[in-house]
Amino acid sequence: MNTFESLKLTRQFLNAVEEAGYVAPTEIQVKAIPPIMAGQDVIGIAQTGTGKTAAYALPLLQILKYAQGTDARALILAPGKELVIQIHEVIADLAKYTDLRTAGLYGGIGPKTQLETLAKGVDIIISTPGRFLELYSKGAIPIKKIKHIVLDECDRMMDMGFMPQLRSVQEVIPQKKQNLLFSATFPRRVEQLSDEFLLWPVRIEITPQATPAATIEQVVYKVPNFDTKLRLLVHLLKNEEMERVMVFVRTKEDATRLNFELISEHLGTIRFLHSNKGQNARINALQDFRDGSVRILVSTDVTARGMDITNVSHVVNFNVPHKHEDYVHRIGRTGRAEKLGKAYTFCDMAEEYHLDRIQKLIRQTIPLAELPEDIVPSETPFTERQDQLREIDRQKRKENPDFKGAFHQKKGELQKGKSGGKSTGKPNKKPGRQR
Repeated sequence: MNTFESLKLTRQFLNAVEEAGYVAPTEIQVKAIPPIMAGQDVIGIAQTGTGKTAAYALPLLQILKYAQGTDARALILAPGKELVIQIHEVIADLAKYTDLRTAGLYGGIGPKTQLETLAKGVDIIISTPGRFLELYSKGAIPIKKIKHIVLDECDRMMDMGFMPQLRSVQEVIPQKKQNLLFSATFPRRVEQLSDEFLLWPVRIEITPQATPAATIEQVVYKVPNFDTKLRLLVHLLKNEEMERVMVFVRTKEDATRLNFELISEHLGTIRFLHSNKGQNARINALQDFRDGSVRILVSTDVTARGMDITNVSHVVNFNVPHKHEDYVHRIGRTGRAEKLGKAYTFCDMAEEYHLDRIQKLIRQTIPLAELPEDIVPSETPFTERQDQLREIDRQKRKENPDFKGAFHQKKGELQKGKSGGKSTGKPNKKPGRQR
């Protein structure tokens, strides 16, 4: 069996790894640490929850060894502030027996404290691309000594449109540097990024792209509407086995509504997150969920990627994600570190299109479960039904640009009379909406 000792880590890092609860290196760590320590450029592709952060953090720490001067020597870029904070915490734990200094930079708050940290001297900067460029433009980040750059969660950064900012960062960082790229998937845009920035990289792919971890049991429920989904969720949450649950929704409006509905059911402490929540509220909610004082976290995809929260027993997709890669990231919040987890997905008729494409993406058929006997589907309200039909129209037009839509009426049809369907030359006074 591979051990951290076999990866030639020095004693201070071995002690930190042991205290952090790492038992044995994961596959991505075994394959990535040696070439990184050898100074090679590396592309690491692995499922969420496989230990990618330590896979690049440990060899970087080993290379840097100890504090030196005041200017940063390594830069780690991540797509969001929550991930920056998490990476910062992981590196702080792994570097606890060294004097290496780190700084986490992100927006949403004023830069004063971050500027003070940089002024004291730093070895590793963990930052969002935008905040890095902002502080660099103020002259607060000398870059001449940066010899290592890590692009983490690259697929997410591409989805969020960070390519121009990443190019700007690469233009100002010295050319002679080690480039490391880590991602859960490797779509064309990430491949383009690697072609631009990496030189003869070692490519490490642990599992086929967009493959859910084998430790996650997946189930789909066909559910017609929001009300029935809500009653099914409440039914499932009454099961004591659902100890720590993440419920994913598609919009912030759904997150707010679902949080309100669940609180009235007295199912345990609940928090909800979306992009409009304040910085401190988001950080505190995640921390409360991590330490177990919150049982249920309702969230949009703002927490679908990169968040390392241990012991999540269940994930519920209240809505099927329209970005199909996000399904793998969502359910990857459970079944981490080789622990077992369960993922339930609720699918209405307008979401079957996306479910079908998710199954093609992950190359699996997700088992279909019957609704519990006491969950009788309710009638879909007219407005919700119309929204579903419009979404189905949109999907069909995407597949066939000539499709006219369920609400479309040809001119001749509008002119049909009541007798025999023959045209009268005049439209009916009250033509009914076609469905």
